[in-house]
Amino acid sequence: IPGYGDSPPSEMVVTAQGRMTFLDHVLQELGMRRPILISPSMSGRFALPFLLMQGDRLAGFVPIAPVGTKDYTAEQYRRVQTPTLILYGDRDTGLAPQALQNLQHLPEHRVVVLPGAGHACYLDKPEDFHQALLGFLHQLK
Repeated sequence: IPGYGDSPPSEMVVTAQGRMTFLDHVLQELGMRRPILISPSMSGRFALPFLLMQGDRLAGFVPIAPVGTKDYTAEQYRRVQTPTLILYGDRDTGLAPQALQNLQHLPEHRVVVLPGAGHACYLDKPEDFHQALLGFLHQLK
C-alpha cells in the first residue's frame, strides 16, 4: 500500500477518489476482469472506495476487518450488489466488530468468524481461512 511501511508516499492516495483511481489502474495494468477483491486491514482505504464506486466491476469482495468502514453510510453500503464474504477472527475485538457493524448493510453478504483467530486471521488459522474463502468462491457465478 503506497505510503505505508517502507513504501514511498504518493499524493494520488491522499483522497478516497485517488485511492479508488490507484486501485483501478492496478487492476487495469494486471488485465483483471471482474476480480474478487480481498481486503485485509489497511487495504480497506483502497478497497472500500472502489467497492462503493465501482463494485459492479467485481465478481466478489472479501473484507477482513478493513479500516475505514465508518467513513461511509448504511445507505451507501445498501446500494452495493457485489457478493461479499465478511471474514474475521473472533479474537479481533477492536476493528472486526466495527467493520461488521458497517459492512452488514451490504445486501449480498455472508459472515464467517474464525474461532481462535485474531486480526490477521489468515495467518492465525490459515486452513480455516482458506476453507471459508474457497467455499465463498465456489458459490460465485
